[in-house]
Amino acid sequence: MSGQKPSLKSGGSPQSRFQVDVVTEASSADGCKPPEEARGRSRVVGFLDAGALGSAMDIGLPPDVSYDPDAARSDSVSLHSTGTGHTHVSDSHSNTYYMRTFGHNTIDAVPNIDFYRHTAATLGEKLTRPSLSELHDELDKDPFEDGLANGEEPSVAEEAAAALRAKEAKGGTIKFGWVKGVLIRCMLNIWGVMLFIRMSWIVGQAGIGLTIAIILMATVVTTITGLSTSAIATNGFVRGGGAYYLISRSLGPEFGGSIGLIFAFANAVAVAMYVVGFAETVVEMLSDVDALMTDELNDIRIVGTLTVILLLGISVAGMEWEAKIVLLVILLAAIANYFIGSFISTESKEPKGFFGYQSAIFLENLGPDFRDEETFFSMFAIFFPAATGILAGANISGDLTVSFTREDSATQLAIYPVYGSKWLPPPPSGSCIVRDATGDHNDTVSDTVNCTDAACTLGYDFSICKEGGCQYGLINDFQVLGLVSGFGPLISAGIFSATLSSALASLVSAPKVFQALCKDNIYPGLGVFAKGYGKNNEPLRGYVLTFCIGLAFILIAELNIIAPIISNFFLASYALINFSVFHASLANSPGWRPSFKYFNKWVSLAGAILCCVVMFVINWWAALVTLLIVLALYIYVSYKKPGENVNWGSSTQALIYNQALTHCMNLTGVEGPRQELQCLVLAGYPNSRPALLQLVNSFTKNVGLMVCAHVRMVGRDPPRWLNKKRIKAFYTHVFSDNLRHGAQFLMQAVGLGRLKPNTLVMGFKNNWSDGDMREVEIYINTIHDAFDLQYGVVILRLRDGLDVSHIQGQGAVFFSPPPPPCPSAADTKCPLSLTEQRLLEASQQFKKKQGKGTIDVWWLFDDGGLTLLIPFLLTNGSKWGDCRIRVFIGGKINRIDHDRRAMATLLSRFRIDFSDIHVLGDINTKPKKHKEDDMEQEAAERLKAQEPWRITDNELELYKAKNNRQIRLNELLKEHSAAAKLIVMSMPLARKGTVSSALYMCWLETLSRDVPPLLLVRGNHQSVLTFYS
Repeated sequence: MSGQKPSLKSGGSPQSRFQVDVVTEASSADGCKPPEEARGRSRVVGFLDAGALGSAMDIGLPPDVSYDPDAARSDSVSLHSTGTGHTHVSDSHSNTYYMRTFGHNTIDAVPNIDFYRHTAATLGEKLTRPSLSELHDELDKDPFEDGLANGEEPSVAEEAAAALRAKEAKGGTIKFGWVKGVLIRCMLNIWGVMLFIRMSWIVGQAGIGLTIAIILMATVVTTITGLSTSAIATNGFVRGGGAYYLISRSLGPEFGGSIGLIFAFANAVAVAMYVVGFAETVVEMLSDVDALMTDELNDIRIVGTLTVILLLGISVAGMEWEAKIVLLVILLAAIANYFIGSFISTESKEPKGFFGYQSAIFLENLGPDFRDEETFFSMFAIFFPAATGILAGANISGDLTVSFTREDSATQLAIYPVYGSKWLPPPPSGSCIVRDATGDHNDTVSDTVNCTDAACTLGYDFSICKEGGCQYGLINDFQVLGLVSGFGPLISAGIFSATLSSALASLVSAPKVFQALCKDNIYPGLGVFAKGYGKNNEPLRGYVLTFCIGLAFILIAELNIIAPIISNFFLASYALINFSVFHASLANSPGWRPSFKYFNKWVSLAGAILCCVVMFVINWWAALVTLLIVLALYIYVSYKKPGENVNWGSSTQALIYNQALTHCMNLTGVEGPRQELQCLVLAGYPNSRPALLQLVNSFTKNVGLMVCAHVRMVGRDPPRWLNKKRIKAFYTHVFSDNLRHGAQFLMQAVGLGRLKPNTLVMGFKNNWSDGDMREVEIYINTIHDAFDLQYGVVILRLRDGLDVSHIQGQGAVFFSPPPPPCPSAADTKCPLSLTEQRLLEASQQFKKKQGKGTIDVWWLFDDGGLTLLIPFLLTNGSKWGDCRIRVFIGGKINRIDHDRRAMATLLSRFRIDFSDIHVLGDINTKPKKHKEDDMEQEAAERLKAQEPWRITDNELELYKAKNNRQIRLNELLKEHSAAAKLIVMSMPLARKGTVSSALYMCWLETLSRDVPPLLLVRGNHQSVLTFYS
């Protein structure tokens, strides 16, 4: 080293004004060291130069964009207006990794809104800030060697081109402001078909008082829902999808997916309702001129079918907002025409029931007169679809250019005046028109008739209508508003405007919501409807699907049947919107920060409860079916786990986190023995030892804690294998130079409070005799450390081994270390040897159901009951449920029956079922002669002779009895448990500092050799099984 300090040297390359050149630790005296020998300490980065993208025309900039090649640039290109009609390419914060910060050439980034976008949105692209590793790691380390969080990053030119394409794409998209997109849409929807052709009928059935109560209840529901919608809409950017997007991003994909389907379906059915309302009016007009094609019902179907075909064409082609203004003006004129006409009474209208404002009519119509089994809630069900227009603007949220503060303000602005206007029709209708009228001028009051109703006081006798058959009056004539109005055709025009505009709004809303749902890919098979066409990404396939659903319901041709169906689905949607606000507020998540403050979580909860109660009162079985559909869809999404692309950080997750934190804190204060089985599994790469993890998962699933731990040296990969295999476990790793140190860190640090592992689970070290003795020392000392830290220890041995990471292709699912290369480069896949095939088969043996068999428990030493608890938990699960537990214990020849009864009594106290108890009185007998000779010869000649093993003659002689015991136990295992599905056996202990690691390893090897799958278990000698005496 020459002592020369590292320096940044400006390269002479003309590529860029801002370029990080290599940093050399030292140079030769003449400074002529070849560049290929100089080690770079930072990757060379070119900041977008004049030659990188070419001229403005080369990169496809618009004609009014000027390009200054001498300006300081970042990695990406941004466009900003100068106020003079020109757009300049200049620095921005849109670059992900390299930019000029405070005038310095650094990769550190200043705060930028694009770093915080949760999902890609039309307001901007989601970018990624430099990672901590890229800023902090040594310069000679390539910050990109581990890959990037979001995949491979595009080049500078690609990123700039993508930004320009996004700008151009946005330029061709048609967007709506708060007046066009929200206010007018909501008004046209709320002033809908019910106001013109069902309001008067509802007044006749329910009376003025209850009609006002119906409007009041609908207003309460929609006002609360409107406030909740505003709260969610202002809690962040809302893309296309309306109610689905609001609920899914607030409550999660489970609720959002289910209600998204229902809400889209409700909008599709709403198309049918509005079209049938329009067709009713047309057929009524045809009937007046005696021009019916067949009969009224079939004519409604014919007119409705033709109308929905026309509407489909209009929705695909698009309707200019000026046309909607015209429809709104016609609608308002029709409403004004009705109120003006109510003051103009003529004698020609009196036989049809219209007498002008009369106190007698008002008093008679003040109370209800329900007919045809109608009730208050059936009237509410028919009226409520008129209240569903509050989400008309939110449903096309992806096509709005306004901020959602304005969107919710426009929604509120539409709700209050429109609902205020809905209070006005009932009093005039109830004060001017009688319930029944014949339409006959000759039905006047005579002296011989005893008549007491309001019509009699006005000179008409309509008592014949009690027998049925009358065509006029509030209850009999759905088109009575045309009779009251000053100019009848204007009312018809208003009906056409209201029904067609509402039908168009629903025909557009349903595909938009459904398209947003399909884009999230929550339900497989629906992705075909996610594709959009044209500048506005129009869901043409969704239009066709909505058309088919609407047409099916149009064929019902009964408005009073269709309306309650819609009410049921919309009430379910509104209930979930209100509940999502309550849930998000209750979770108190830091991400819940709506800018709209005029809401209350308890009011939202009351709104949700009100919606549910009304659903069941209207039609309990329809509400129950809706609830079951929501529940089934919820369970499906919860079970399938759509994937990382729909992980939106919902309030459900926030509430679960808060509850988990609270329960963990509550558990911390609980005193008493810990009887939970909580395992720390040293499995390495999770898919390296699948049999170990699958077995432990079988006895910890839903009843205990399982932490899959990995002592590693390199890499930062996310755990996916555990989720893919549905193994309920946490994953954690530490970086350490060897297994023992890493295990020490894990055993001391993993866990929170009582949610802390108390049992260390390991695989048996099969290749210990062929490897370095230092690895054996590390392995055995790890077991000693576990006992020192009051951990129980469980070791699993399979005859063919556990580790499959070295087999070609086994690292594809997760982040296993790369397998060895094939001998031949031409081979795409190495053929597996017979040993590898057996190993792979053995690694999957605990994945399947075990069938009938036995779990043999060799409970030789009392360790607190862990040796017995594990088999019990296994047989409680579905995979091992058909297996029986056999218990083997040591005893004396002359006390076998006594020991068996004592153990049976203990097991019954523990409430553990068993099939048999074997008392072995010959455990301490010497092993067979040839076995003993083999062991002596092997120990004396092979083990003792090698210095690293450090087994002395004295040690062998001192522990001769224990050596023989392990041999004898192995013989007994082969004799009694050769056919067992699993053997669970007490693990022998070796006193630390007295028994060498090599000898202890020999004990474990001798004990577990050539037997079925074996679990060596030693608890921490604290009771995990208890009973009350």
